[in-house]
Amino acid sequence: MSIIKDLFNRKKERVLNVYCTAGFPELNSTIPVMKALEASGADLIELGMPYSDPLADGPVIQQSGLKALANGMTIAVLFDQLKEMRKSVSVPVILMGYMNPVLQYGFEAFCQKAAEVGVDGLILPDLPEYEFETMYGAIIKKYGLDFIFLVTPETSEKRIKKLDQLSTGFLYAVSSSSTTGSDKNMTDVSAYLKRLQSYQLQNPVLVGFGIKDKASFDAACAHASGAIIGSAYIKALESGSNVETTTAAFLNQVLQ
Repeated sequence: MSIIKDLFNRKKERVLNVYCTAGFPELNSTIPVMKALEASGADLIELGMPYSDPLADGPVIQQSGLKALANGMTIAVLFDQLKEMRKSVSVPVILMGYMNPVLQYGFEAFCQKAAEVGVDGLILPDLPEYEFETMYGAIIKKYGLDFIFLVTPETSEKRIKKLDQLSTGFLYAVSSSSTTGSDKNMTDVSAYLKRLQSYQLQNPVLVGFGIKDKASFDAACAHASGAIIGSAYIKALESGSNVETTTAAFLNQVLQ
C-alpha cells in the first residue's frame, strides 16, 4: 500500500495538503519549509516544481515560481535537495509541475529519481488522459508513484469517473474553472462536492483552489476528505520573517 493510501485509510476526514514552491523563498528553503509544514500539522505536502509558464497557477504561485527560478531552482537541484528528505520528513510528498521541464529532464529518469529520493506521487495538470494511458502511466506505475488527476465543476460525470479510475492516491477537485488563489463562492463549491460524493468514487477527494483559512477549509471538508491550501500559505511565507514561526501561525489558524 502506498503511503498516500495509508494516510487516507488512517485519516478519513480533514486531511490537509499544503502546497509550497521548491526553492522559495530562498533556494535552500525547500527542506526547512517541508519540515515546518509537517511539524505544524500538514498531513501531506504538495511540492511545486517552478516553471516559467504555469497554466493552472494564479499570480501568487507564479511569482513564487519565478523567484525560485531566479534563485537557481531546477529539477536537478531539487532532486539533490530531496535526497536526504526522508531523514526529516515522514508525511507523503507529491511533486506538482508541468510536462515541459519533466520531458526535458527525461520522463523515465524523472520518475526513477523521484522514487529514489522518496517522493510518493505526481500531479502534472497538462499530462492528457490519452497520453497517460498510452505512454506515461506505465512508467509512473513502474516506479511505484501515485498519480493524481484534476477535475472541475465543468467535467462531465463520465470523464470524472474515468479520471477517478486512472488516479491513485486521491482525486484533486478544482473548486472552479479558474487559477489558484482566486476567491470562491463556497456555496457553489459545496453543491459541486455533493455531486462528486453522489458518484461514489473509488478515490478520496481533496479540494483545491481558493482554500485559504479555517472557514474555507471547514467548508471544503464538509463534503470531501480534505483540502489543499497553496496561495495563502505562499503569501504568508513571503511576508513572514521566519519559516518555522510563520508556518506554525498559518496552519494553527486553519486547523484551530
